[in-house]
Amino acid sequence: MKLLVFGSINIDDVYHVDHFVREGETIDSSSYQRHEGGKGLNQSIALAKAGQAVGFAGAVGGDGAFLLDYLNSSGVDTSRSSVADTPTGHALIQVDSAGNNCIILYGGANRAVTPGIIDSALDGFTAGDCLLTQNETSGVAYLLEEASRRGMRVFFNASPITRDILDLPLDLVDMFIINETEGHGLTGLDDPDETLDALLSKYPKSSALLTLGGKGAVYADSARRVSQAAIPVKAVDSTAAGDTFTGYFLQAILSGQAIETALPRAAHAASIAVGRPGAGPSIPYPREVDEAISGWER
Repeated sequence: MKLLVFGSINIDDVYHVDHFVREGETIDSSSYQRHEGGKGLNQSIALAKAGQAVGFAGAVGGDGAFLLDYLNSSGVDTSRSSVADTPTGHALIQVDSAGNNCIILYGGANRAVTPGIIDSALDGFTAGDCLLTQNETSGVAYLLEEASRRGMRVFFNASPITRDILDLPLDLVDMFIINETEGHGLTGLDDPDETLDALLSKYPKSSALLTLGGKGAVYADSARRVSQAAIPVKAVDSTAAGDTFTGYFLQAILSGQAIETALPRAAHAASIAVGRPGAGPSIPYPREVDEAISGWER
């Protein structure tokens, strides 16, 4: 089994503020950092740090070579990535005093993905291999169709929610990975159980992982529903929390661990990431997660 993450890769400009800027307001930032980011990059880093062999495919501009270098240094194979004739995607991130964030995205090269780029990235993948993707690049419908045609197992992080997301061939998705906002966007519902019921009713061959922030997470499929409480932690920056949870959860189940083991492991990993600044750099290594689990159990 081979795993490919096809997704977004961004330059993250992070501003720490007392509160999110309001209409017509100008505020000071207490600090500024530039980080490697994008859901595709973050999830690839999380998977690699968790111990999963993973390849990343996506597009950067000429200003984004350092992002691919960062992925390579973290153990991610970037040989299937492309360089587009447009600037690399950017994210402007505000982080408030409580560790919450709001983000403005400029798609850049992420929106320059073509069917040809997708065909090259999927070359050599066959039945039983896995794809993790999001909704931050162009060509998502074609990507889902081609991966499914090859017999790949498709994990779809439905982020961000866009007006046309329901036009995607979502019946090809094997597992949805969503938060509460994304769950509402897909179903129109807010209650977690009702959201999962509606999603699995519409896509009965799929399973779903619904993350609930401080309320934990729930995994559901046609046969069962497993809940996981959040691990209490003082939040510093929640930017990569969901991506960390996703990476550690998928690594665990792809290595044969039970859902009941994968969920708490992912929750502990996310709790460590929330307590650190930045996106990719905040994602912990397995030793740190093991120590956190051991300390929690004591």
